[in-house]
Amino acid sequence: MPENQPSNQDLSFAAGMFTVFLCILFGSNAVAIKISFAGLGVFTTAALRFGTAAAAIFLWARITGRDTALKKDQILQVLIFSSLFTIQLSLFYLGLSKSYASRGTLLANLVPFFILFLAHFFIEGDRITKQKFLGILLGFTGVVFMFVDEESLANGLRTGDLIILCAVFVWSCSTVYLKRVIGTFSPFQMVMYSTLFSVPFFLIEALLWDEAMVSHLDAPVIGALLYQSLVTASFGFVAWNTMLKKYGAVSLHAFVFIMPIAGVALGGLVLGEPITIKILLALVFIVSGILVVHWKSKDEPPVYPVRRSI
Repeated sequence: MPENQPSNQDLSFAAGMFTVFLCILFGSNAVAIKISFAGLGVFTTAALRFGTAAAAIFLWARITGRDTALKKDQILQVLIFSSLFTIQLSLFYLGLSKSYASRGTLLANLVPFFILFLAHFFIEGDRITKQKFLGILLGFTGVVFMFVDEESLANGLRTGDLIILCAVFVWSCSTVYLKRVIGTFSPFQMVMYSTLFSVPFFLIEALLWDEAMVSHLDAPVIGALLYQSLVTASFGFVAWNTMLKKYGAVSLHAFVFIMPIAGVALGGLVLGEPITIKILLALVFIVSGILVVHWKSKDEPPVYPVRRSI
């Protein structure tokens, strides 16, 4: 079997529980980012997170004997993808600094809907079906509830939400581009090189726009930074793609609805963010849309996407 093709074994109970665990980890990432902002600048946080993650993934690749070298014709593709990655994360971190983690998580989970729309035009044979259209409609109905929420108007959150929405659109574009070129790469190569590429730009942004790159360091700030770097961006990447290779995307993506639920719940529990009726309605519609989009027959050939934590 080729290295990058999944074997599509049936998901065991233990594997299912581990997938739930991973989805909770990914869903809570925005909460960790917000905690980091208490002691680190917005772009400083991004630079430290992805610098650490890139080093961890590189060490993992060397220890496990994976080839990190790029072929000559892959360099331009990596540069394009890495540029989109840098823009995407810069916008997401900036937007999240002006919004709530719960709202950022909900908006981040619009990525599948944007991808479906873009893939219809840019990926041959990937068309919007009635089922996918219903999922898209449900997802974006959730966004409407977010933007008419009185809490967002009263606290001026709309600017941050709009910036995050732009980040999600760029993320979707980068994913569609990745789907066109991923066949020539090992999945970890794109993640490792895009994080390495982004770090100098995050540092430049930090020097230009962070009022204080480091205001204070305490256990919560350091812990939140290590969580983003080593748990979601490193361990999460390796674990998710290992599970994809063994069980296939159809089985794993049946669980992705857990991510927005975890993000909203932990935003309220850990950060004390208000969970209004309209936010709950937005959550219901977005989760419903995700379930509709990912409801597939087991006989349908699975794809092999790269899971990257935003």
